[in-house]
Amino acid sequence: MPDSLTSELTSYYDTVPYDSHPFPQSAMEHLEALAFLFGLDVPLPATARVLELGCAAGGNLIPFAARHPQARAVGVDLSTVQVDQGMAAIERAGLSNIELKVFNLAEVDASFGQFDYIVCHGVYSWVPGPVQDAILRVCSENLAPNGVAYISYNVYPGWKAREIVRDAMVLRGGPRDTPEEKLSYARGMLDFLEQSARPDSVLKKTLEEAMPIVRSANSSYLLHEFLEPCNAPCYFKEFVSRAQARGLAYLCDAEPSTMFVQNYGEKVRDPLLRECGGSQVLMEQYLDFLVNRTFRQTLLVGQPHARDIRYKLQPARIRQLELAGIFKTEDGTALALDAREQPCNAQRGLKVRLRHPVHKAVAHLLDTRYPASMPAGALIGAVAGLVGQPVAVVEPVVMAMVEELLILGALRFRRSPVLTAETVSSLPQTLAAVRGAVALVEGAGVTASTCNQWHEHVTVSLLERSLLPLLDGTHSHEALAEHLEAEVRSDRLRFVKDDKPLTEPAAVREFARQQVALALDALRRKALLTA
Repeated sequence: MPDSLTSELTSYYDTVPYDSHPFPQSAMEHLEALAFLFGLDVPLPATARVLELGCAAGGNLIPFAARHPQARAVGVDLSTVQVDQGMAAIERAGLSNIELKVFNLAEVDASFGQFDYIVCHGVYSWVPGPVQDAILRVCSENLAPNGVAYISYNVYPGWKAREIVRDAMVLRGGPRDTPEEKLSYARGMLDFLEQSARPDSVLKKTLEEAMPIVRSANSSYLLHEFLEPCNAPCYFKEFVSRAQARGLAYLCDAEPSTMFVQNYGEKVRDPLLRECGGSQVLMEQYLDFLVNRTFRQTLLVGQPHARDIRYKLQPARIRQLELAGIFKTEDGTALALDAREQPCNAQRGLKVRLRHPVHKAVAHLLDTRYPASMPAGALIGAVAGLVGQPVAVVEPVVMAMVEELLILGALRFRRSPVLTAETVSSLPQTLAAVRGAVALVEGAGVTASTCNQWHEHVTVSLLERSLLPLLDGTHSHEALAEHLEAEVRSDRLRFVKDDKPLTEPAAVREFARQQVALALDALRRKALLTA
């Protein structure tokens, strides 16, 4: 990368820090499970060496290091400002297995060593061509023999239209001095175009698609996505060719439901199966055109492993997964173990219709246990007990359902248990890194955020934030209630009931006990309490 462009990008990221938080689709536990699902055995995250290219302030890497003290994590980023923020957070969390470095990723070489997982989220499309090639080089040369690399990037055809929006924003906002001015002038340009575009024009259609994103997204996202010095989308097939030239093979997408042609209906499935001749890459490129896709999250492995990848799911591998899922009936009633149809809402807003008693038992067991995971083998046994049928009879029905839900994207899955509490214990506990991070949140905001056991960015209320630092496994519910009472007495918390502040000690005491129970249950459902 030319020094001038390096300096420009460095200055941009120092001035406009990238929103640094966990991205669940890039979690090492997720990458491991995806590789396993498609036929590969890869290193255990618990003891893995991990490299993140473009780590920002470590928001995606620090929670991984906290979950796995035996793992080793290294992050590199151009921004001194963000790396300093991340190192301060690491010090506060007391972590010794992670290091962030101010470093040009294009200069990563063999001296860095090899890594079981390499993650590069939100970087590839936003750097010039030579740096894009360097990312693929690092993913090839610094990836352990059985390792997995994850790269996210903008893609065509969806970004063809968005480039019109970006170009218009850059035209008016680019020359301005400060990020705030750039964004203000860029928004003004879009407002002008939206008001002035002819109703039947391509521009009008483009703006109708883009404006909801522009209006709802935060400033950090818009500045990086639309006003950065670089944004170079490509076609998926082109990206795979570049990776192959570096000795890498396409494994899968981080959202595997997008890969299965049966999710797009028979009118799409049959013609594409005939057209693509068994090529997964060609199939997915066609699907990108069909859905006008704008963004991809691709997993890559060393070329020698390409022959072992299986896109037809294998029951023997599914049976070794840890599964989790949410299933809520649309009418709010309990699932009945009969043949009556009950529509359910699953994760990601997906809808499933359950008729078979075995299917309902699967949904009931997973939903009851959520957010904790359940081994597929144990699920089969539990379903057999619930419906009163032999395991041999139940197993094929359960396995067929699980496979269908995995293809649809209605289940979460891992190779190892997700160690989140199924119930609230008498001495509740969360990770030390979560307790430390939340305890140090400053200001008087109503909510804060942290990372849960599923590597998700979750918000916590002021009351939950008050409790989290004490959840070290030594405080009883009564002790937690006493803590809340003390917070109320010191005016750091206020209890309000029927629009009136509670001040009478007995009322405060009773309300505190109620709030502890509610808050702990909420924290359990947010996957913040450990087993």
